[in-house]
Amino acid sequence: MTTPNSTPTIILIAGHWLGAWAWDDVLEHLRADTSRVVALTLPGLDPDDPDRATRTLDDQAAAIEHTLAHLEVSTEHPATLVAHSGANAPVSLVLDRHPELIGRMIWVDSGPMANGTAFAPDFPQDLTELPLPPFDVLAQQASLDGLTPEMLDRFRARAVPQPAPVLRQTVELTNNARHAVPTTLVCCSISSAQVLEMARARHPMFAEVANLATVDVVDLPTGHWPMWSSADSLAQVIQSAAILSSRHA
Repeated sequence: MTTPNSTPTIILIAGHWLGAWAWDDVLEHLRADTSRVVALTLPGLDPDDPDRATRTLDDQAAAIEHTLAHLEVSTEHPATLVAHSGANAPVSLVLDRHPELIGRMIWVDSGPMANGTAFAPDFPQDLTELPLPPFDVLAQQASLDGLTPEMLDRFRARAVPQPAPVLRQTVELTNNARHAVPTTLVCCSISSAQVLEMARARHPMFAEVANLATVDVVDLPTGHWPMWSSADSLAQVIQSAAILSSRHA
């Protein structure tokens, strides 16, 4: 018989320019009651929202909190949060505010943000959003390995400009209990050895990792968007980590 603990609640949140649609290939591979697996489109990334360019990290964190409440996540039945890339900012806020509701944190080619940091604090004040750059420019910032022309076409067609307030806003974290949440780092464009070395060296990108009590690392060598380039393998990693946490809930 299926129980809440044997069917973990998994919430998938993609990074910049992406909505829930970015997880479609992963959702096809996730084995479980799909009513307990939810992919989110964060405020600011819905193309039909007329106010999307003014959305903030607080708006995005509130949307995640609303989803936790809607799914009836509790301390007895916590959720697994999966954050890809730039989703680390709003997810770090939620993790700080509600660590007791998160049974496992999975960072996909990403990691938790540190207190007092922002993704792009110097983003020009006269700009209201950041469109998806040309792919030759994007490739200088993040690996496109494994993405077919068809995947890139879909990325370009469906990408939504990132709201400037989300890029500029500083993350304020005060609850050290967030460090106790079991964590899995899925290392794709940067190997786990490199990530852990950067954490030990307190590199700003992964400095917060050094503060975590329990960290599992999984190497999934591919580009920065494994939900497309390696959807089956990523789904297996997510499911294994979520089930492991649910058994210890």
